[in-house]
Parts: sequence; structure tokens; C-alpha cells
Amino acid sequence: MNAINKAIEIAGSASALAREIGVSTQAICFYRDGKRRLPVEKCSAIERATKGAVTRQELRPDDWAQIWPELVTSPPPNAEVVHG
Repeated sequence: MNAINKAIEIAGSASALAREIGVSTQAICFYRDGKRRLPVEKCSAIERATKGAVTRQELRPDDWAQIWPELVTSPPPNAEVVHG
């Protein structure tokens, strides 16, 4: 199950999730069906709405570390470590 479907299930329905994060039900369905990419600004809203059961990292697996670098707990495998 992908992260959006998990969030919908937790919220109870696509319309319930839409109300929680301030978008239309159609928008949630577009995100679920891959017709639109979930906007960055809605990821933390979903994380809050699901009480952390669906994380920003799950919602944006390809680019979350660039968007929210403060969530990175260790450097990527090929990262250059700068000693100060």
C-alpha cells in the first residue's frame, strides 16, 4: 500500500483526508492515482493528520532529504564529510 492510500485509510476516506489537509477530494484522488504529484506543503499536513503514521519521507521518498534536510539523521553513503 502506498503512503497516500495509507493516509486515506487512516482518515477514513479520501474526502475526510481532503478536509483535514485543506484540499478537494478530487485533489486527493489525483495524488492517489498518480495524476498529480503531492505538493511539498501538504506532506507535513498529512503527517500531522495521521499523527505520524504516514511520514513526509514516505510521501516523498525520492526527494525528502533535499526538501527537509533537518530530518536526515546520517549523511548519505557518498556524502563528503567536512571537518571543521
